[in-house]
Amino acid sequence: MITFNFETLFELKKTTHLEDWVAKIVDNHGFTIGEINYIFCDDAYLHKLNIDFLQHDTLTDVISFDNTIGKLISGDIYISIERVVENAKDYKVSFDEELHRVMIHGVLHYIGFKDKTVLEKKQMTDAEDEALVLLIN
Repeated sequence: MITFNFETLFELKKTTHLEDWVAKIVDNHGFTIGEINYIFCDDAYLHKLNIDFLQHDTLTDVISFDNTIGKLISGDIYISIERVVENAKDYKVSFDEELHRVMIHGVLHYIGFKDKTVLEKKQMTDAEDEALVLLIN
């Protein structure tokens, strides 16, 4: 089950389409969806989580808390809408493209993708790009 929660003024469009897309990506990697909770928030909300749980005093666009057991994907994915807006401008992409990228980024972490090294970042970006193509098609 995928749920969408809002801690800021934001409305997610085409939720059923996005649920189907996330499920397809999860299935394509040989996993099953348990419970994924997306929480859309602002910078202040996510910054506090970053400090309290990760001891990082920085702004970020997404934090995912992984509760995956084996091949059953579960967790909470917090997304700062303010960061998505800024990153979309910085990367010269649409808001929707950047939003979808961070949405799937959290899920890819649950599947096992990492992003600490240069190689891991490339593999993560490649997996995000593949997922975004499937959303469009």
